[in-house]
Amino acid sequence: MLQSFRAKELPKVEEAMLTFIKEHASDEQLGKSMMYSVKAGGKRIRPLIVLATTVSFKGEVDKNAYQVAAALEMIHTYSLIHDDLPAMDDDDLRRGKPTNHKVFGEALAILAGDGLLTGAFQLLSETSLEATKLILLLQLLTKASGTEGMVAGQAGDMAAEKQRISLEELMSIHQGKTGALLTFAFIAGGILADQTDYVIEQLQKLGQHIGLAFQIRDDLLDVVGTTEMLGKNVGQDEKSEKSTYPSLLGLAGAKKALKTELDLASKVVENLREVEGFEPSLFKELIKLFAL
Repeated sequence: MLQSFRAKELPKVEEAMLTFIKEHASDEQLGKSMMYSVKAGGKRIRPLIVLATTVSFKGEVDKNAYQVAAALEMIHTYSLIHDDLPAMDDDDLRRGKPTNHKVFGEALAILAGDGLLTGAFQLLSETSLEATKLILLLQLLTKASGTEGMVAGQAGDMAAEKQRISLEELMSIHQGKTGALLTFAFIAGGILADQTDYVIEQLQKLGQHIGLAFQIRDDLLDVVGTTEMLGKNVGQDEKSEKSTYPSLLGLAGAKKALKTELDLASKVVENLREVEGFEPSLFKELIKLFAL
């Protein structure tokens, strides 16, 4: 069910991103750099969550929903371009292709990231959503992607390199770096489907558990995965001397922590069963995506 939903809906998110760049990137090389990273592909987990959450609460998946999902994915893509830069993670492979700065140079890669970030908010602002709902989404996306969310988490992640930090500190970093945008994806779907404060609160909890599960799984795959499987270089965490879930808990402990977060996510979905009209099927399949 999730696979057919993905195949049907995600191409419309792709179209929204590419059309926006084509129409609004007035500098040709800048547009090519932005397009390069958007077209590099990826799992599109965040837009998938937005749309799956919307439809699971009987909301309408329309042009507005595609634009919200596209704006979120544009921010995620910008973050990857900047993460790969020499001043950050210094990586040369992303989604199985050379990283943006390896193709277009560091300066244009930085500007492409800037363009995707600012363009995301322009795209979101151009929806035809009711004003109160639109302002709320803009506020929440700004918070999730900025100095209270992803950017703060990335800063904490860099500061923690070559240091042994506690598990609590690691979780706090990743609740921002990885979890904030994933949590926004669930909440945005709830807002688009006109859900109650109770549902939004439950979706926030679900996003937080999924965010940690995503990062634990990513840390594990950096140890046990392959470059061919992931489309990026493995062993980077050890190279950067980062504290990770496997380094703090061991492989077995990290796998147990992953299962715990996924079990807690499943409990939230069970709590949502009491909501009239809620259909849990897509959520159950989404949770399975984060298992090893």
